[in-house]
Amino acid sequence: MMKKNPSRQKVIDAASSLFFQKGFSGTSVRDIADKASVNVSLISYYFKSKQGLLEYAVTQYYEAYLQTIEETLEQDESLPALEKIKDLISSIIQYKQSRHQFSCFVHRELSLDSVFVREMAVTYLAKENFYISNTFFAALEEQKRKDPDRQFLLMQLKGMLMTPYMLQNEWKEQVIGDYSHQIFAKKYARSIHQWLDFIILQNKSGSDRLATYGLD
Repeated sequence: MMKKNPSRQKVIDAASSLFFQKGFSGTSVRDIADKASVNVSLISYYFKSKQGLLEYAVTQYYEAYLQTIEETLEQDESLPALEKIKDLISSIIQYKQSRHQFSCFVHRELSLDSVFVREMAVTYLAKENFYISNTFFAALEEQKRKDPDRQFLLMQLKGMLMTPYMLQNEWKEQVIGDYSHQIFAKKYARSIHQWLDFIILQNKSGSDRLATYGLD
């Protein structure tokens, strides 16, 4: 993982806020320098250009994100698969919510098929999909759920992980200040946990009843 430099991080934080508010194209290097209270030359020194700053910020975001996922899975190695996927969901939402503005920016750019973000994120997104899908499918298999529509269920799960950052205006009244972000992350993760229980546990019992009567 990249080492943090206070001045460089201050620039990244300022850029994240401006990219969120004004978009990448609508933000100038001068805007970033003014918000970060640094000289424009410092941004050139660290990142060469606004594009270089963006690539660094996206890389930093996804490297820390994947490290969070990997550490969660490693810590939960001995847990049942359903508990693993629940813990993973909580870690993902907490990570994204703690970097709310940049999470919203990245998801928005990806939804627009933005070339500069897509090229930087493609490897990271493939790894993310690998971890989430494997953990989710393991929970289904653990409960003997052989659902032919499991790819659709995975799509729904991934959609729920993105929704707060794609539709941030829907949530802005509920999230004000750092503590509020923490509460939102816990409540939202809990709602996904409830969906998982319904999909995996309740549907499993329904399948078992059908099997009992020879109707599966």
